Amino acid sequence: MNPESFAAGERLVSPAYVRQGCEARRTHEHLIRLLLEQGKCPEDGWDESTLELFLHELAIMDSNNFLGNCGVGEREGRVASALVARRHYRFIHGIGRSGDISAVQPKAAGSSLLNKIANSLVLDIIKMAGVHSVTNCFVVPMATGMSLTLCFLTLRHKRPKAKYIIWPRIDQKSCFKSMITAGFEPVVIENVLEGDELRTDLKAVEAKIQELGSDNVLCVHSTTSCFAPRVPDRLEELAVICASYGVPHIVNNAYGLQSSKCMHLIQQGARVGRIDAFVQSLDKNFMVPVGGAIIAGFNDSFIQEISKMYPGRASASPSLDVLITLLSLGSNGYKKLLKERKEMFSYLSIQLKKLAEAYDERLLHTPHNPISLAMTLKTLDEHRDKAVTQLGSMLFTRQVSGARVVPLGAVQTVSGYAFRGFMSHTNDYPCAYLNAASAIGMKTQDVDLFIKRLDKCFKIVRKEQNRESDGSGVDNDKTEDVVIEEMGLKLENVSLDKFEDSSS
Repeated sequence: MNPESFAAGERLVSPAYVRQGCEARRTHEHLIRLLLEQGKCPEDGWDESTLELFLHELAIMDSNNFLGNCGVGEREGRVASALVARRHYRFIHGIGRSGDISAVQPKAAGSSLLNKIANSLVLDIIKMAGVHSVTNCFVVPMATGMSLTLCFLTLRHKRPKAKYIIWPRIDQKSCFKSMITAGFEPVVIENVLEGDELRTDLKAVEAKIQELGSDNVLCVHSTTSCFAPRVPDRLEELAVICASYGVPHIVNNAYGLQSSKCMHLIQQGARVGRIDAFVQSLDKNFMVPVGGAIIAGFNDSFIQEISKMYPGRASASPSLDVLITLLSLGSNGYKKLLKERKEMFSYLSIQLKKLAEAYDERLLHTPHNPISLAMTLKTLDEHRDKAVTQLGSMLFTRQVSGARVVPLGAVQTVSGYAFRGFMSHTNDYPCAYLNAASAIGMKTQDVDLFIKRLDKCFKIVRKEQNRESDGSGVDNDKTEDVVIEEMGLKLENVSLDKFEDSSS
């Protein structure tokens, strides 16, 4: 209510009570004013009443919520279902205009404000997470793979002769298909094995640029967040190579925003060489529904070019989701989540190492990977070819999601390209292994339950191996778990795609 409304209310209720209510509202309005003035994530999270007041104030600035609005166009924010309208807090017009996703929409001042504030808060969080020199970013309503495609398509106009993208191999379908969809030819650079880790072959990258000619190379497409035993690419060295040859550099930072190590690599790469843009997922880093990503960079004009490449208006849902989340958490709440994630990584590492040793396996030594871990499955692989995939099947049927069992020798064709040893990021990794990751939001109880179920599955597989090796035949004292396995819940009857993590 405005001051006149409060004054009118004093004729109905004690003025002292009305003034008290007025002061309470001013407290909410003060938080909103600070947000609009500073454009930064508040240190402490907002309560739901402040958030709802803010969203309501923005929504009634959109033309579809005007009292007496007369819309005679084809896109007037009409919604058939009241439930759908409430789900979107009555933000119906989306963001941007037909020529620019970042442009202000005349019919939707509130939605435009929402978009600008969301981008500003995300930029603040990226700086807080370690990339201090980032100059611009925007939320795009597409997941990471399509957002990478948008970056490549923008570079096409700057490098019309280029048709190749140099890509240090990372066995994840969407980042590979992002290059194909953009109409470019990926040049796969195999990784090199250093100890247990798979690392960037810098000599091969540079040699390929020289072989193809720098004008024919659209960019180098590197990766930070990845599954062990692959580790983040050597971004600093790649950035130096890109700068020296005048080749753009796009970084797939899918779930790397939650890792200080990944963010440090990006910051250092931009400091010593060239990084044109880095792309990260909203759902993996901010715990919101799938459907959005952040495109960020160090050259303001280039990031604006990418936003203008997006055709048409766009959904405001990803911007709304991340805005609500960050205002609810505050920067202190998000910092706490990042700290807890690091603690969970250490805890998962300790517990997984203990379990591995109990079964004569070992935790692979991958110190350069700050999120993902891997333990060998040599004892299973040596006894029976199907034992490794059986373990994956058993984990899946026991509702363990995210863990990946990677057998030896898998061959997968992606968009016409055949990958040997697919999911292991190399043609011939020395052993089969199991992946697990510590991502933002993970709790101690998640780790404990995973270790408990993994231990149980190992016991069952070992028991099956022993029965087959000693020729004892059918075990009359089958456990319930063995019965479940024999009811047809086998990996060989399930596509490997079901066990492939969808991150990119």
